[in-house]
Amino acid sequence: MRIVFMGTPDFAVASLDALISNGFNVVAVVTAPDKPAGRGLKMNQSAVKQFAVQHNIPVLQPLKLKDPEFIDSLKKLAADLQVVVAFRMLPEMVWNMPPKGTINVHGSLLPQYRGAAPINWAVINGEKTTGVTTFKLKHEIDTGDILLQESMEIGEDETATEVHDRMKITGAQLLVKTLLQLEEGIILEQPQQLTAENKHAPKIFTADCVINWNNPVEKLHNLVRGLSQFPGAITYLDGKILKVYRSKKEQAQHPFETGKVFTDNKSFLKFSCANGYLHLLEIQLEGKKRMPVTDFLRGYNLQENSETKD
Repeated sequence: MRIVFMGTPDFAVASLDALISNGFNVVAVVTAPDKPAGRGLKMNQSAVKQFAVQHNIPVLQPLKLKDPEFIDSLKKLAADLQVVVAFRMLPEMVWNMPPKGTINVHGSLLPQYRGAAPINWAVINGEKTTGVTTFKLKHEIDTGDILLQESMEIGEDETATEVHDRMKITGAQLLVKTLLQLEEGIILEQPQQLTAENKHAPKIFTADCVINWNNPVEKLHNLVRGLSQFPGAITYLDGKILKVYRSKKEQAQHPFETGKVFTDNKSFLKFSCANGYLHLLEIQLEGKKRMPVTDFLRGYNLQENSETKD
């Protein structure tokens, strides 16, 4: 099969690498345009483009997916199949172009967690299991017929980034398995079965990241895990934004108002919440670098601003 691959970030590279390593005929890659980044505003290539260039795969970088020149270039590639991993929403004229359709690799067990941030929301919601789905694209986002699925466990303290790094490998392996079965003609497409219990995975905004200390410690710990390492859970310390990347739960009854800070200025920093304390383990105060809380406390005395415990 002649395959056109569409993707942008590192998550997609694992799938593209798996296709090349398993001998699939990837005739071109479609990825995001180069963007200026850093202090020098040097043009930055996507992770997928960097991989494609290293492997001498032709690259298309349209600003708009309906651009006539891009559509013409895509048609000339005469792809039998398109594969999409972590890319933009495609117009019908693109996803419906190849005779075998367009396959997407999605980071959840569809129809659960349709949307832009399935890994984050699964962790934020305290799920014990997630997975990867390959499915055929159609007009409504993440609604196409399911091809294959693979389940994954989520560790109690595992972050979204850690799940992401495992999932990109699982997703790549599932994609190869899907394409092999597609070539053999043995794969069965299954329509998605919607229920009232289906959870969603919309794009994450700043308001979703703010820690509400009135919540139980389990919910707060899950929020921190689900937003680590990007964009990070947010609270405030001395009027400055404090991002929290790792935490630890302590369930306990206490008489304090929620959101009160406790520290010994050496080894721990914790906030009171509805049913205990959330220990902050890795943080970043506005204007400072990300660091373990023990390193932070060496250079930041909270004695006057908080109650010292023990």
